[in-house]
Amino acid sequence: MKNLPNFDYKKYHFGFLLSTNTSDFYLDYSPRENFADSLLGISNQRQQGFNLALLASWDLTPNIRLRFIPGLSFQDRGLNYRFRLQDGTTETILKRTESVFLDFPLLLKLRTNRVNNLAAYALIGGKYSRDMQSQEDTDNQIADELVIRLNRTDYSLDFGGGIDFFLPYFKFSIEMKTAIGLPNMLIQEGNRFTAPIESLRTRTFVFSLCFEG
Repeated sequence: MKNLPNFDYKKYHFGFLLSTNTSDFYLDYSPRENFADSLLGISNQRQQGFNLALLASWDLTPNIRLRFIPGLSFQDRGLNYRFRLQDGTTETILKRTESVFLDFPLLLKLRTNRVNNLAAYALIGGKYSRDMQSQEDTDNQIADELVIRLNRTDYSLDFGGGIDFFLPYFKFSIEMKTAIGLPNMLIQEGNRFTAPIESLRTRTFVFSLCFEG
């Protein structure tokens, strides 16, 4: 039995997404001579978060949709710094950067023809994000603890794919996306946490459940 037989005849569709995300950084090191002698290395520590978003879809052709998905993305990233102490032992310090991004993605959805109640699709597009919890303006001279300051604005290339399930009353989708940040987000301050780093670019993996009517 074919569910929602007239779904693809509508030009516009609306819905919402519930998502989980895992975030970290693309990290580029500064030249080695700029490292503090006691620094042994820096490693990413992926952190979990979640997304809430609305969906507006415009059917350009039977197989191509333009999707606008504004929403909130709660992200948490961590960098582990490993230092050698004077007594020969090592110390690891975790620096976390928590963000609440207001996202404005614009994506092309390239969908296969529907087979009964299933269709597969690919996604590609871009996103503008603004961190509503940014510590860009934090003054590390008076802060109790040094923080890694990041720029408030980010742009990313987004791509992924998923599967549409046509149910009796709505369309349900499962999808995976990757967002690769384009600009360097790091605000360089020359302290022992920022001096070893040339650039930090965001990277996020998103698993979403999409409900569309």
